[in-house]
Amino acid sequence: MRITETKRLGFSDPCMLWLNEPPSWHAEGEALEIVTGARTDFWQGTHYGFRRDDGHVFGLEIEGDFRVETRVAFAGRAQYDQCGLMVRADAHAWIKCSAEYESPTLSRVGSVATRRGFSDWATQDVETALTCMRYRISRCDADFLIEAAFDGQPWKQLRICHLDDCPPTLFVGPYACSPIGEAFRCRFEFLELGPTAWSRPE
Repeated sequence: MRITETKRLGFSDPCMLWLNEPPSWHAEGEALEIVTGARTDFWQGTHYGFRRDDGHVFGLEIEGDFRVETRVAFAGRAQYDQCGLMVRADAHAWIKCSAEYESPTLSRVGSVATRRGFSDWATQDVETALTCMRYRISRCDADFLIEAAFDGQPWKQLRICHLDDCPPTLFVGPYACSPIGEAFRCRFEFLELGPTAWSRPE
């Protein structure tokens, strides 16, 4: 699919497909609820040594530049419970942004860029009382702008990054996983797609 206009895509749309379908989920209109499987994650190599590619993504293939946005409500239960947006070429090249639960008082909003089979993690600390976030990813060629917003607040840049050997078509959509626990529940309230407003400076 090539994005030429802004639209909200219903999660019952036949173009939406699972990568690693979770044990429980429900789509109704513009909303999607996910309950994660046990010990599911997306991470490649760096520092921790393990490689995991079994988290849940409900997405679609998008060709060329785009903007994708969602709003998600959640309540973390175990360390690293997370939900947000992912754009993905394959297991070795992808980007995700989310809030990750750490403890009853501390969580982290951040993003991961995985390039050439190795992941990084850029974060900022937030209070665990946070239970709703908006995320937006914009593509311009092989470059990506990742943004987040606390509910009702302005967008804040998390990072700008590049995917090496980025293909024309990427798999894009909401994701969730629970690297240590299980049955983490989150509810995505919409998925909005549109042309990117993020372009190269003149």
